[in-house]
Amino acid sequence: MNFHELSVLRADLAFIAHWVNPASHVLDLGCGDGVMLQYLQTDKHCIGYGVEIDDAKIPLCIERGVAVIQQDLESGLAMFADNAFDTVLCLSALQMMKNVEGVLRDIARVGREAIVSFPNFAYWPHRMALVGGRMPVSKSLPYEWYDTPNVRCATIYDFQELANQVGLEVLECIALHDGKPVTFLPNWRGSLAVFRLRKKSPA
Repeated sequence: MNFHELSVLRADLAFIAHWVNPASHVLDLGCGDGVMLQYLQTDKHCIGYGVEIDDAKIPLCIERGVAVIQQDLESGLAMFADNAFDTVLCLSALQMMKNVEGVLRDIARVGREAIVSFPNFAYWPHRMALVGGRMPVSKSLPYEWYDTPNVRCATIYDFQELANQVGLEVLECIALHDGKPVTFLPNWRGSLAVFRLRKKSPA
C-alpha cells in the first residue's frame, strides 16, 4: 500500500502517518483491519504489532501481513516491556475505553512517543445537537446513543489536561476535518482531535 492509496482509503490516517519515522518500532492499539500498519510496514519500513479485540478484524489484519494480538486493551499491556516501541498509536479507539487513564498510562510506559486520536465532542454540530436537546450523531460519532460503542466523550482541552496528569507532554495537537487540518477555531470546527505526545522528562 502506498501513500495515495492510504489517502483515498483513510485521509485521517494518511495525515497521521507523517508523524511516524521510517523504520520505527510501532504498536497500533485498536488497529482495526490493519490498514495503518500495512502502510507503515510497506511504505515506511516500520516493524510493529497491532492489538485488536474484534473477531471480524483479525483475519483482515492477517491478510494484510500485520502481526496482530487479539486482546482487550483494558486488560493492560503487560506483555510489552517499558519503552519497547518508538511510537504507540491509539487512533479513534480511546473513546471506547472505560479506563482511559489506565490505557494512557500503559501507552506512556511502553512507548517513547504516542499518537492518539478521538472524535472531538466540542465539534460544532455536536454542540448544536445538544442545544437542540439531542445526543449528537455525525460522521465522527455515527451511532445513536443507545447502540454506541463510545463510552467516553472528550474535547481537545479535556484530553490535554488528562495527558499532562498521566505524564505525557503534548508535542503537537491538530484538529482534522475530513482528513485536513483545521487551523481557525479548531476546537469548534475540527471533528477529529489528533495528539502527538511523549513522556515528560523527569523533574
